[in-house]
Amino acid sequence: MKKYKFIIERTNTGYSAFTEDDNLMVSTTGKNLAELKINMFDAINLYLKEKKETLATTEQIIFKIDLPSFFDFYSVINAKALSRRINMNESLLSQYVTGKKEPSEKQISRILTGVKELGKELMQLEIA
Repeated sequence: MKKYKFIIERTNTGYSAFTEDDNLMVSTTGKNLAELKINMFDAINLYLKEKKETLATTEQIIFKIDLPSFFDFYSVINAKALSRRINMNESLLSQYVTGKKEPSEKQISRILTGVKELGKELMQLEIA
């Protein structure tokens, strides 16, 4: 199954998304991530329909977001607490979050793994 990867960036008016694939010229905007995802799904399928290709499903669309936008949108995730959880220097993660420093792929993977592990734990949790 073909995957379509899109980069999400924060703008002054909301968010924008564009494809990583040079052969697939699709981009859109949205005032929030929910609207952006809907618009991207519509945009990719308009493009594929025009090219007479099989339409994409939501499972085929992958979004990549930079750390400042991620922590801005998911402000419920506390960067200070996450830094302790993944054993990363709090000041360093703060610099990534504010965009003062650019994390390496290894650091991005470390942060994303920590966020996904937290998500798994929350999915298994029940409140009494």
